[in-house]
Amino acid sequence: MALADLLERTGCHVTVLADRCAGCQECVVRCPTGALHIEPERWVARADDAACVGCRQCVQTCPFSAIVVEGPLRAGQRASLPPLHPGSTEGGTSEVRPGFSSLAEAQAEAARCLQCPDPTCVRGCPAHNDIPGFIAAVAGGDLEGAQEILRRTTVMPDICSRVCDQALQCEGACTWSLAGGTPVAIGLLERFVADNVPVPPPAAGPDGSKLSVAVVGSGPAGIGAAFELVASGAQVTVYEADDEPGGLLRWGIPAFTLPLEVSGRPWRQLLQAGVSLRCGAKVGPEDLDELLQQHDALVLCHGAGLPLSLPVPGAGLPGVEDATSFLKRGKAALVEGKALPDFVELAARPGAGRPVVLVVGAGNTAMDVARTARRLGARPICVDWMDRRFAPVRPDELEEAEAEGVEVRFSTTLRALQELDGRVGRALLARTAQHRADERPQVEKGPGDWQAVDAVVMAMGYRTDPALASALPGTPLRREAPGLADRRWQASGILAVTSPRFARGRPVGQLALGRESALAAAGLPLRERTWVAGDALVGPSTVVEAMAQGRRAAQAVLRSQPRRAGPPGGLRASRVLVAYESRGGHTRQAAELVSRELAASGATVATLPLERAGLAELADCDLLVVGTWVEGLVLARVGPAKATRRWLAGLPLLPGKSVAIFCTYGVSPKATLALMRRALEAKAATVTCEAAFGHRDLSEAGLAKLAAFAHQAQGSGHGQLPEHRQPPEHQGAYVRALSAPVSSPMASAPAADDA
Repeated sequence: MALADLLERTGCHVTVLADRCAGCQECVVRCPTGALHIEPERWVARADDAACVGCRQCVQTCPFSAIVVEGPLRAGQRASLPPLHPGSTEGGTSEVRPGFSSLAEAQAEAARCLQCPDPTCVRGCPAHNDIPGFIAAVAGGDLEGAQEILRRTTVMPDICSRVCDQALQCEGACTWSLAGGTPVAIGLLERFVADNVPVPPPAAGPDGSKLSVAVVGSGPAGIGAAFELVASGAQVTVYEADDEPGGLLRWGIPAFTLPLEVSGRPWRQLLQAGVSLRCGAKVGPEDLDELLQQHDALVLCHGAGLPLSLPVPGAGLPGVEDATSFLKRGKAALVEGKALPDFVELAARPGAGRPVVLVVGAGNTAMDVARTARRLGARPICVDWMDRRFAPVRPDELEEAEAEGVEVRFSTTLRALQELDGRVGRALLARTAQHRADERPQVEKGPGDWQAVDAVVMAMGYRTDPALASALPGTPLRREAPGLADRRWQASGILAVTSPRFARGRPVGQLALGRESALAAAGLPLRERTWVAGDALVGPSTVVEAMAQGRRAAQAVLRSQPRRAGPPGGLRASRVLVAYESRGGHTRQAAELVSRELAASGATVATLPLERAGLAELADCDLLVVGTWVEGLVLARVGPAKATRRWLAGLPLLPGKSVAIFCTYGVSPKATLALMRRALEAKAATVTCEAAFGHRDLSEAGLAKLAAFAHQAQGSGHGQLPEHRQPPEHQGAYVRALSAPVSSPMASAPAADDA
């Protein structure tokens, strides 16, 4: 049968290249429709075309490029809901973007979800919402169940579903998007759940410890942290510089995008749950130590509220303001049904028409400014020096703004402002050229053009307070995942497609990996008893990203249980990471023996080679144990293995993190432990104990030394070596097996071998 005839009959055709297929079953495990199985005679994959929907997951996950899928995507038509106000919206504050109007509409969209076994949409979501889970509940008509699923990972589904740029997150990472099609409308489904089932308040949990935590900032990151902390019984005090809580949610997002009833919901619930809110309390770097004296822990969630400005002649003229101040004034005026006084004065001038507001920038902030100005009766003109093809603005926001009467001029920049009648009156504009997304626009030569203006708003985005940033070394962090992604990410298929069309050609997999590294960093303190999240950690970030980091930082505080007076005596680490570098095998043996001893005392222990111990693993442990072998000639330079030195140098700051170190050696450890200790102390970690193990210490007779080290590391011995417990019978066999001779590539050299 010809391929064209086959595709016409089945819709899809799957070809398995038998000479490439290794029978690894990755495609079988990840196919959401059961269209693939392993042929037992040849042990290669075989496809059932009738069951294939063309999602290409098998193509993206096959490590040997052994599968080809031809034919269309059988994805169904995505729901399309046009804006509610495509025309004039002057004076309006009602919500522009509609949601599903009925359960039947939501269920029809939910039916498009493939319920993927390894859902890439979850990896694309900064909060890691169980997207297939809540969508399945919607499909079954169980909205309460869907809300309960969302509550496990997000405290702002009503807000995030309205303001998230889903195309670069969950929807851009949807299987249908990665296959070149249109994804499931995840944001609309999340909004339908939140609009029809109230978002539950934080349920205060019992906690006799009454941990006292200060949260600086009441925006998305602060909300996420406060919800998590108060739900665990902590005493939470939030310090906010403004006179009202909410941060960007309150003043930075117009009501026609995020209704006041929705944006104010989290703080109404937090105050009812007992969170103490102190508005008008600006926190500077000089206040951090005092806050730590008053509280057990500090979570810094101050946002990026300082606007960027273009330094051009005339930027200080009356009538020129920043986006923050304009959005605050404009939002308040619209809510109160009033006009801006300066707009009234401008309109009252003889022969004046609508005030012309020049908005410098054409990103999402600029669209908010321009659409607000339009509703206040002005004629907004946005200028941005980037080419329209490469501008970072959300396409839907740009379309909505232009439909409402906003004039947007891309490839145009502001060169100067000129005074007229005591305030800004003219703007000199110049054309720019940009040929690639990674290319800086170039200003074209020429005199430029003058544009009459009545007001100018600088709306190019925001930055964090440099004063507080100076007190947080290493911030803002770059959202980058160092090295190769682990097998779980690679096998999921999210990294296989570098530029999905729906995601505006952006690399959603790499973006998700970068967010993942920042999320892990939020779980590590940057100063003693101090965690940082959201804009304060990574610079301007999305609402959902900041909320997720705030929750992660709060979870780290709750796990660590810091105290102003220090941890109570005899506190044992419950989560331990044993990370080792081993070449010949002796260090691995020592690490496994130490891990076994720690686990026997009740700790949860993860034992990993150094290259697999990343930010997420560091953030998730109470105690870090680092082991290395000794490298170098005994008569010359002896120290930690090169791989260990590189790993130690690449560590983030670990203030207050308890670390135990050990090395294994063949002849002499010399200064190995001292070098490791100095490297860790340079990262602000606390080295609690250290030990060097020779070959005979790895035998059953030498197990007592390893056990003593493990007990000291865990803090149960108060500095004294505890009496060694005799291992159970099976442990003796285990020790003998590990103590078998191990060949070393350096065994015959006069050097310290891998111990």
